[in-house]
Amino acid sequence: MGEKEGNITLFETKKAKDRVLYRLFSASIFVGICLFVVYRVNHVPAQGEAGRLGWFLVFIAELWFGFYWFLLQFCRWNMVYRCTFKDRLSQRYEKRMPGVDVFVCTADPSIEPPVMVINTVLSLMAYDYPTEKLSVYLSDDGGSEFTFYAMLEASQFAKHWLPFCRKFKIEPRSPEAYFTRSNAPPNHDSLFSQHWYSIKKLYEGMKCRIENATKQGKVAEEMRKRHKGFQEWDMGCSRRDHAAILQILIDGRKPHKTVDDDGRRLPTLVYLAREKRPQYHHNFKAGAMNALIRVSSKISSGSIILNVDCDMYSNNSESVRDALCFFMDDQKGHEIAYVQYPQLYENITKNDLYGSLLRVTTEVELPGLDACGGPCYIGSGCFHRRESLSGLKYTKEWKTESKRENNRNEKYSTTELEEICKVLASCTYEENTQWGKEMGVKYGTPIEDIITGLSIQCKGWKSIYYHPERESFVGLVPTTLLQALVQHKRWSEGHLQIFLSEHNPLIYGHNKIPLRLQLSYSPYSLWSANCFATLWYVSLPALFLVRGISLFPKISSPWILPFLYFNIAKYGYSLGEFVFCGGTVQGWWNDTRIWVFRCTTSYFFAFVDTMLNVAGLSESGFVVTAKVTEDDVSQRFEQEIFEFATPSPMFIIIATLAMLNMFSLLWAVKRVAMDLQYTILEPLAMQIVVCIIVIALNIPVYQGLFFRKDRGRMPTSVTIKSLMFALLACSISLY
Repeated sequence: MGEKEGNITLFETKKAKDRVLYRLFSASIFVGICLFVVYRVNHVPAQGEAGRLGWFLVFIAELWFGFYWFLLQFCRWNMVYRCTFKDRLSQRYEKRMPGVDVFVCTADPSIEPPVMVINTVLSLMAYDYPTEKLSVYLSDDGGSEFTFYAMLEASQFAKHWLPFCRKFKIEPRSPEAYFTRSNAPPNHDSLFSQHWYSIKKLYEGMKCRIENATKQGKVAEEMRKRHKGFQEWDMGCSRRDHAAILQILIDGRKPHKTVDDDGRRLPTLVYLAREKRPQYHHNFKAGAMNALIRVSSKISSGSIILNVDCDMYSNNSESVRDALCFFMDDQKGHEIAYVQYPQLYENITKNDLYGSLLRVTTEVELPGLDACGGPCYIGSGCFHRRESLSGLKYTKEWKTESKRENNRNEKYSTTELEEICKVLASCTYEENTQWGKEMGVKYGTPIEDIITGLSIQCKGWKSIYYHPERESFVGLVPTTLLQALVQHKRWSEGHLQIFLSEHNPLIYGHNKIPLRLQLSYSPYSLWSANCFATLWYVSLPALFLVRGISLFPKISSPWILPFLYFNIAKYGYSLGEFVFCGGTVQGWWNDTRIWVFRCTTSYFFAFVDTMLNVAGLSESGFVVTAKVTEDDVSQRFEQEIFEFATPSPMFIIIATLAMLNMFSLLWAVKRVAMDLQYTILEPLAMQIVVCIIVIALNIPVYQGLFFRKDRGRMPTSVTIKSLMFALLACSISLY
């Protein structure tokens, strides 16, 4: 694409190839599903015949899986990929770049260490963007003086770090990530080496001071006297009960006082701990985001807002310019509310042990959502147009108003501005307002991002998914199985709550967004609904194998062909797709295993909790996933050894299903080998195959139950309970 009628196109959209072949393939899968149904309908066991209930439950599970597969096709039939032209952006708008406000949210200094938080902050301050147009805000919902102290240290270190990054074009611009990847500077460049060692020494000194203060539980008295911000903690405040704390650590409105080593202006840097009182609901991250929207509107009022989780540092200094290619495009830019980047991770193991990367979602499903009308907002690494995030509806007239300049408040002193903004971060400010309803980030669900993005799309705005060659935001995944399962429980619970609410995409989005986009939201909304179908499919074939009752066609029957084709074609394609997206064969097997674990635990508990919530018997909560782990846990994670250790009900379910399938297979082998009942092989072959697959998926579970001696093995209490439950189920099945 090039110029058209004097307008410069700043981005290009390319359609994915080979979608016709995929449609033919999916049509053949659909035929296989139809043949499943025909077989089940025509071979229903007679009234009173053994296995009739199991037959119907397996049939219902197959119907559900077929329906769920059908929903997944809406975001797979078409996919689009975007590319940007940053050189054109610079040529036309370099002197008229909009203000960009960056929001970083942290909630607990014990599981989100201050050093990690400031590395994210520093990486964002070092963007390749005019510093006078850049402002970085940290929301500290932990209200920690150690996080505040770390921010003070970062504000000083930024004077040295930003010029270093700019001069030598450093990537990534998180100091910790950069020095970890770059153990030593190149020997041939003495100037660079000199700077490298100097900056590294400054960083290590800062890191050591912050970690020592956190470990000792005390900030040095000299530092406390030097900055007035510590008075807030001196007066006494707790994490859940304190007044609003707001400190403008670097005031970008004062260019002569806030400069780096090169004499260039530093970005504005603001610390905020919004007011917390026990009698007021603080609405978790959504409440923190809304407080930041209001506070930033008074200080810098950037027309573009980027929000980033505190563990997702910037890995690409040009991400802002990429995003602006969409917002400032003359032809389509005025329609765009947000640009969503993928969430990627630096601590993924070679074979992605816990399936945390969601590789196919990132590479296939989100580009498919983009083609259907726009990706959902997934909470981090997202650039927003301020007006759309603040509740404004899109109209055609917006095109003439979309390129407004940011409006920094110049008439107040720093101290006056801080006092004014504290009011905006108070507990009572939102009373009798539309904040959390029609304005800002939505309240009422553990996944406020999804419902907020849907609401913005329903107001007429478009969204973009952009996945550049260089990863833009890199974070950390859970390093234990339980953390990974709990994280998915929260996500799936939030999705189901949305599906059961007035914001169901099929209802709320009716006549507002394309039908394909409404349906593309549905697979995520129904994540937790997969629990029962999966539980039945991994338990019933095993239980009825013990009884010698067949739930599938005989191996000699022509009806076996649809079952074989569906499973071989579907999982063969799944493997090819996963590898095409950059994964490994073992990674695909891990992903399949984790999907079964999620369905039988995370999604099951999410479904139960959601039903209790709907009935008014429980309330939604927000769980922060730990970002720090013990050394031995990290070592096992890096070696791709499953971490059990905790006596969780989730592990009892996983271990019980694993034992049940093993006992059933051993019973079948005993009947064939010792009782010489070879005739059971033909009618029960499919059930034996299902048991073998489930057992193969659970090999790490058996190792954790019986063979491992390290601290990450399955707890003894879980082993005993799972054995008892599995034996009880087999006994009941026999009699």
